[in-house]
Amino acid sequence: MKHAEAMLRLEVLPVSRLARLTDDERAGVLGGVCFSHPAGLPGIGDHPILSVEMVPLTGSEPVCEIWHGNEALQSGQHGPVRYRYGDTFLFGCLSLDEPAAATCNDATPLQAATESAYRAIFSLLDAHGYHAILRFWNYFPAINRESHCMERYRQFNIGRQDAFLAHGRSVVDRVPAACALGSVAGRLHIAFLAARADVVGVENPRQVSAYHYPSQYGPRSPTFARASLAKLGGRDMLFISGTASIVGYQTLHEGDVAAQTRESLSNIAAILAEANRLAPRAGFRLDALAYKVYVRHPEHVDTVRHEMTRFIGGAVPSVFLQADVCRADLLVEIEASGGHAIQAGVVA
Repeated sequence: MKHAEAMLRLEVLPVSRLARLTDDERAGVLGGVCFSHPAGLPGIGDHPILSVEMVPLTGSEPVCEIWHGNEALQSGQHGPVRYRYGDTFLFGCLSLDEPAAATCNDATPLQAATESAYRAIFSLLDAHGYHAILRFWNYFPAINRESHCMERYRQFNIGRQDAFLAHGRSVVDRVPAACALGSVAGRLHIAFLAARADVVGVENPRQVSAYHYPSQYGPRSPTFARASLAKLGGRDMLFISGTASIVGYQTLHEGDVAAQTRESLSNIAAILAEANRLAPRAGFRLDALAYKVYVRHPEHVDTVRHEMTRFIGGAVPSVFLQADVCRADLLVEIEASGGHAIQAGVVA
């Protein structure tokens, strides 16, 4: 598909290229996320672009994922949320500090920040009529650490679900795709892509739906679907959540990053099969997706890359980042998307 004809395009580029975008190129930018350590990358005007403190393991400089639309776009701000939108898509992002410390009987700082962030996002989307969310990206430090009597990822899940419920949104069906990863440092960062479209949540028959996880994984289940499927501009588009080595609801292959990578890709293959069943003309394939790969230990990146190439059958557009995964026994997490145009300036 030619870029001019693409309703939605994902571009992966080094930060030096972002700084050199022409005015015409900037006009089509919805928003994006840049990864560097330390954080503090240049923005482009009033565009909603997050700067997340996370170490890129691909290439020699900070990397950005930028989403482009082919509609007339305008920018805005709603409370802490910066956003850019057209007739079909809205991309937004925000960064919040965690408030003052709490006791074990109060909402924790991360829980409070998460609920506040999601309430602001839902308020914006409701005001603009974007009721369908294709996916969320969530990043915050020390995701596996226990504080205020609870693991921080579990605190995040409580705050997220409280905001869904407060805005009358389902927490068990028709939930968006998402990921939640641990950054090196910094604030709570959330980016999201919404659309005026019917979105179908795709589940994985190999896994228990995350929103049905048993209580051993926290007092509130994670609120996300394994993938989001939508028809936009006559094309089926798929947004796959962060996917790891989990079958049923249990982690497999503890300590074996190669086996965890293969299991993660087996789960993505199962999601593709289910998406193709729901959208028979889509023809989603593993080798036609764009991938973002979170690796807990940088020394494992070559193993993960090798396993991906062998499983998929060749190199694919991929960004590799060092990040803590939401379970301490998981070494790698992979997200992907397809059906939109892909321009990869940084490839595995």
